[in-house]
Amino acid sequence: MAILFENGDEVRLELSMLERLGTCHGSITAPKSALINTYRMEDPWDRKEGLWGIRAPGTGIPKVIMLGTLRRNGAKDFVAVYGRGPAKVYEFEGLPFKRWIVTEK
Repeated sequence: MAILFENGDEVRLELSMLERLGTCHGSITAPKSALINTYRMEDPWDRKEGLWGIRAPGTGIPKVIMLGTLRRNGAKDFVAVYGRGPAKVYEFEGLPFKRWIVTEK
């Protein structure tokens, strides 16, 4: 399961080897100065607020697993969501990924 680390002035989302394969991406890092908001999402599968867009690249089975990049209207989200539980959302400004959406432990 993806793990978030905060080191000094950066935030890092560390992926396991299987997650790297499923997302077709390595672990990602962002400066804390670009982080504008964090919040909890009860249902990440809700298409109004949560997971929506075209998954490319990545792995997905609706309501089971979603790993990778979701592209929508000129924005990209990085997702590592498992099952139907809540997720934590990290919103960024000025970075390639507008949001990171990660299942809570």
